[in-house]
Amino acid sequence: MATVLIVDDKDNIIELAKLYLENEGYEVFTASDGMAALAKIERHKPDLVLLDIMLPKMDGWEVCRRLRQEGNNVPIIMMTARTDDVDKVVGLELGADDYVTKPFNPRELVARVKAVLRRYNISTGQPTASLITLAEMLIDKDRREASVRGAALDLRPKEFDLLVAFAESPGLVFTRDQLLNRVWGYDYYGDTRTVDVHIAHLRDKMANSGVAIETIRGIGYKLVTVEG
Repeated sequence: MATVLIVDDKDNIIELAKLYLENEGYEVFTASDGMAALAKIERHKPDLVLLDIMLPKMDGWEVCRRLRQEGNNVPIIMMTARTDDVDKVVGLELGADDYVTKPFNPRELVARVKAVLRRYNISTGQPTASLITLAEMLIDKDRREASVRGAALDLRPKEFDLLVAFAESPGLVFTRDQLLNRVWGYDYYGDTRTVDVHIAHLRDKMANSGVAIETIRGIGYKLVTVEG
């Protein structure tokens, strides 16, 4: 049974999300401020966090920032009452996996939770690995690991999935919509800027690997080999 921590200072939001998630079989914990959220994440180690931005004591951005700085990659869906795109982009830059605007349709919220958790399912225990070698980079799809000259890359799940999408078809140009469908899935409710944000992070981590993600202006991206 997957566990979800809902962090919001509005009881009606917590109760609505909790009701729908529990009806889908999730075990739900709750917190009403940022400090309590960090404590419950440490104690319960939830599989996913629904995190409001405007919280007492510590806002959701700071909670997300601290978790990522500590190396905690728990999936995070940010909740914002504002439609301002800045909120959404900042959350993604800080390492959030998705966002939902309040007031939300609870069925949509459940769909997003399911989609994010599916992306985090890691297949283990396989005796053989599917390997891709590109220049100085080695990608192990079964173990969901990538390394450059033996040094492991610290990739978050969607960054790894993006890398695999490119590595399986080097030189092929992908549009942003194609990458959204391939990596995030057809049920993803976000926009193409999500792709840009995650590719920017991936590019930084791929430095000195002998391969790079090249922007094809007006179209999308492709993986290319670069001179060392």
